[in-house]
Amino acid sequence: MVSRMFRLETEVDRARRDLLRARLRDTNTAASPVLSALRGTPGEREVPLHVWAMDASDDLAGGLVGHTWATWLHITYLWVAAPHRGAGLGTRLLAEAERVAAAGRGCRSARLETWDFQAPGFYRRQGYEVVGVVPDYPPGITEFTLVKRLS
Repeated sequence: MVSRMFRLETEVDRARRDLLRARLRDTNTAASPVLSALRGTPGEREVPLHVWAMDASDDLAGGLVGHTWATWLHITYLWVAAPHRGAGLGTRLLAEAERVAAAGRGCRSARLETWDFQAPGFYRRQGYEVVGVVPDYPPGITEFTLVKRLS
């Protein structure tokens, strides 16, 4: 018989996080033919993808941090320093990440999340489409999920 007694803990524990993630991946892989087909392939792993823009003083002018997984580019962060905004640097960073993801890693699509005060209009101009809206996340702000097919 399985015990119904549990001890709940709230501390950050990276080893347990990694164990939980591995067990969830195994459960998901067993339940999904698509994820099962990925098992053991390079596409199974999240591979970091970073693009950096340095100015003439070698200071960070902008950057993009994301990863590729299962034919998808996931953009986590895209930022451009205020003096460089409006000059096309964000477009260049995004285009380079998409190029590396598509040509070098076989990605067919990209996805990202952004808030209403950030850059949903910028991403739409780059060909991204809103596929999800979460109002009041966090309170008073709307989060958008956007996707794009890569060529």
